[in-house]
Amino acid sequence: MKLSKLAERVNYELVQGNEDVEVSFFTYDSREVVEGSCFLCITGTVTDGHSYAGKAIEAGAVALVVEREIEVPGNITVIKVEDARYALAMMSCAYFGYPAEQLKVIGITGTKGKTTTTYMIRNMLEDIGYKVGLIGTIETIIGDKRIPASHTTPESYTIQKYFREMVDAGIQIVVMEVSSQGLMLKRTDGIPFEIGIYTNLSEDHIGPREHKDFDDYMHCKGLLFKQCRLGIGNIDDPWFEGVMEGHTCELETFGFSEKADLRADNMEFLQRPGYLGVSYEVKGKLNFPVEIDIPGKFSVYNSLTAISVCRHFNVPVEEMQAALKRVKVKGRIEMIKVSDDFTLMIDYAHNAMALESLLTTLKDYKPRRLVCLFGCGGDRSKTRRFEMGEVSGRLADLTVITSDNPRTEDPQAIIDDIKVGMSRTDGEFVEICDRREAIEYVIRNGQPGDVIILAGKGHEDYQEINGVKYDMDERDIIADVLKKLEAEK
Repeated sequence: MKLSKLAERVNYELVQGNEDVEVSFFTYDSREVVEGSCFLCITGTVTDGHSYAGKAIEAGAVALVVEREIEVPGNITVIKVEDARYALAMMSCAYFGYPAEQLKVIGITGTKGKTTTTYMIRNMLEDIGYKVGLIGTIETIIGDKRIPASHTTPESYTIQKYFREMVDAGIQIVVMEVSSQGLMLKRTDGIPFEIGIYTNLSEDHIGPREHKDFDDYMHCKGLLFKQCRLGIGNIDDPWFEGVMEGHTCELETFGFSEKADLRADNMEFLQRPGYLGVSYEVKGKLNFPVEIDIPGKFSVYNSLTAISVCRHFNVPVEEMQAALKRVKVKGRIEMIKVSDDFTLMIDYAHNAMALESLLTTLKDYKPRRLVCLFGCGGDRSKTRRFEMGEVSGRLADLTVITSDNPRTEDPQAIIDDIKVGMSRTDGEFVEICDRREAIEYVIRNGQPGDVIILAGKGHEDYQEINGVKYDMDERDIIADVLKKLEAEK
C-alpha cells in the first residue's frame, strides 16, 4: 500500500522523500519492523519512539511518521504529524479497509459494569439471529474464535485487525469495552460508534501512568460521546452531566430516577441456599418484569443498560427476559456451588469502589456472615491497599487477607499495607499469604448462611510473581479443595 493511501485521513507534512512510497507493513514497535515498513515514532509515558528511528531504519523501514524533526538518511521518507497516536489509529483503519464502517459498533465506558453488560448485550442480540463480536477485558470473540485479552481496549492496530476478521466472518455487530486509557491514547479514534454507553464513574485509574487527576479521567470517558451516533447513560450517576458535557450525539438515559427513559421499579432481592438473584420491573419506553441470576442493584443497572441498547435492534421482550435470566460472566459475581449450607462466589473487584459496591450489595441479602478474601496487586498504588483494607474491615464480618498478583513486590509487604487500612476498623481478619491455602481455609470454615467472596482475581487464570505468570485458576483450586474434603470423609 502506498504511504499516501495509508495516511489519507491524516493531516501530515511531507518532510522528505516520496509520499507514494510502497509500504509493506507499519508499526510503532521497532522490534516488529521488517523490510519495507513504515515506523511511527510515538511519544509514550516511558519511552520515546523517536529514539528508535535509527534502529527501525536498520531493520528495513522505508518511511517514518514523526511528531518532531529528526535526522535520518535522505533516502527515507518522513512525514510529520501533530499526534502519532492519532495517525496510528487512522492508518490502521485504512490498512484494514475501514472495517468498522461495515459493522454496528457498540462501545461501553465506565468504571464498573462494562464486562457484564457486553455479555448481556451479546446474548440478547445473538438470541434473535445477529452475529455478534466482542472485545473486552476477558477476551475477544470472533465467531468460534476466542482470544484472551491483555488490555480492556487493545491498541488501535489490533482493534482494526479484529474488525477486519469480524467482517470477513460475517459478523454484523460488535460490542466492546472502551476504557478511559483507550480513549485517552486514541485507540478507538476512527471508529464510527453506533451506540456509546456510560455506566458510572469513580476515582480509579488516577496515577502517573494513567490519568493525572479525576477531571482528566472524566473528560476521557466523555470522548466516547463525541464519537457516537446515540449515547445511552446512567442518569443516577453523580458524574453523568460532567461526562456528557459537550456531547455531540443523541442522548437517552436509564436508571431508577423518574427522569430516566428506561427505569427500574419494585426491585426485590431473591435468595435461597447457594443462590442469590434480583428481580424488578422495567418501566418507561418499555414495560415488563425481569429476573436475573446475578445479585445486587448493580445487576439491575447492567441489565437496564443492555435493554436500552437491544430495544434499538428490535429484540423482543421475551428474548430479553430469557437472555437476562441465563447470562453468566466468568469472574463477575460468579457463583460456584460448593455447599448446600453457604454461598461462594468469585468476583474481579480489585479496587475500593468495586469492593465496597460488592460487599454492600451482598449485605443486602443479610448473610449470617459475610466473608471477604482478597489481596492487592504489587507495583500499584499503596493507597488502594489501605482503602480496600478499610472497606473490607468495615463491611465484612471476616476478612481473609492474602496475595493477588504480587509482581515484583514482597507479598507480605502488600499484606502489611492492607492491614494498615484494616486497623482503622474493628473488623476481624486472618492473614494467609498463599492464596491457595486461603481459599481452602474459607471453604473448610464456611458456616451455614455464610456468603463468601473471593475478590480480585475474577476471570484471571494466573498469578504474576517477579515477572512470571504462573497458572492459577480459582475454579481449579476450589475443585481441588472439594476433592480433598471428600477424600477426608
